[in-house]
Amino acid sequence: MALELKQHLKLAQQLIMTPQLQQAIKLLQLSRLELQEYIETELEQNPLLDVDVTRVREETPEALAERQQLKQRWDAYLETYGQDNIPYYEDDERPSIESTTSKPEGLLDHLLWQIRMNDFSDKEREVSLFIIGNLDHNGYLSLDTQTISQETGATAEEVESAIAKVQRFDPPGIAARDLKDCLQIQARILGLEDSLVWRIIDSHLNDLQTKNYNKIAQELSATVDDVAQAAQIIVNMEPRPARDYSDDPPQYVVPDVYVVKLEGEYVVVLNEDELPMLKLNREYQGMMKADNMGKMARDYLSECYKSAQWLLKSIQQRQNTLCKVTESIVKFQRAFLDHGITHLKPLVLRDVADDVGMHESTISRVTSNKYVHTTQGTFELKYFFNSGISKSDGSFVASQSVKSDIENIIKAEDTKHPLSDQAIAHKLKGKGVRIARRTVAKYRELLGILPSNQRKKHF
Repeated sequence: MALELKQHLKLAQQLIMTPQLQQAIKLLQLSRLELQEYIETELEQNPLLDVDVTRVREETPEALAERQQLKQRWDAYLETYGQDNIPYYEDDERPSIESTTSKPEGLLDHLLWQIRMNDFSDKEREVSLFIIGNLDHNGYLSLDTQTISQETGATAEEVESAIAKVQRFDPPGIAARDLKDCLQIQARILGLEDSLVWRIIDSHLNDLQTKNYNKIAQELSATVDDVAQAAQIIVNMEPRPARDYSDDPPQYVVPDVYVVKLEGEYVVVLNEDELPMLKLNREYQGMMKADNMGKMARDYLSECYKSAQWLLKSIQQRQNTLCKVTESIVKFQRAFLDHGITHLKPLVLRDVADDVGMHESTISRVTSNKYVHTTQGTFELKYFFNSGISKSDGSFVASQSVKSDIENIIKAEDTKHPLSDQAIAHKLKGKGVRIARRTVAKYRELLGILPSNQRKKHF
């Protein structure tokens, strides 16, 4: 069979993701703070981009009124108390709120202070420093005595002595080996070493978790009431001693968009505070037209110019899309904004996509990692998208509303006789919501609520 070359003409369509399109899609997914960081990076890398300090953002009537009220209050304060002790800052020099707040004490600093305040030998101090440096995020010590002895060069007796002293530190239960050890340390501090509390911790933690008080009472020769009282003491202990000591700074939720009510209508306002307003750098634009500009430099500035133009267009498109999608959500969820979570309606991405004339994937990207501040509080935009659960009258109710109803029912229950999932489903059916027991169990678990047998209290 002979080989031969042939040419064929074929017409086909193919979707090509250009770098500009990829950038536009990426910007849609960014939150306001992420967008700010992205813009600052582009400002450093692209000489054709510049910050426009001459433009002033337009303020909404509500924002303007609030600013005027704050100014009046500030003027009144100065008239009353004077301004001798008030530092003055220019707008660009004023420190952030986060930098002026006090920093919470970390666990390591708290333990180091206690080491300095106690009578330790040099070797015990060295071992104690090694111990507190190897605690996990719960405050537990996972290293065994032999490992600590090898790493510090101390004897086993010196290691055990240092561990015993650290375990008497605050918070109670610190440097415990496991949960059982942590609870026993706290029971020892309370003077309960020979009590029912100690025996339950020692041999019946699993039964305590399932609240199998009858089995505990039978095996420990105690009454159920005594076991319940001892269990209450154990429940009030701290299973994670390091819980209240975190070195991580608090993460604040900054809304990307505000929904304010003006004259009976809801208005969507984008949060553009701290977001640089960009413009093209005229100096570099002029350099592009200079006759003495080399080809390599001209091509580089030309690419930067195209990139800067596309970035400005993409940011504007992102902001317009975010505003348009939020306005659509407000239109669908107006009853929620007026009356609260019980009036939240079922909503899917397709509903908003059809309303604004965009693809569902675009709506998903726009609502991802974005927060909106409303009259009912601050929520993630995806919070407003809920599946619907049918009611007896043929209408539908949002799943978030049903979760809120389940939470309220459990809060109002008799703690001595908690409601089962089937009983909660029956109560919801009394309100017209048709829901299965397994769906109640799923929503309860999503809410972090224990089953009825673990919610029961004996006194």
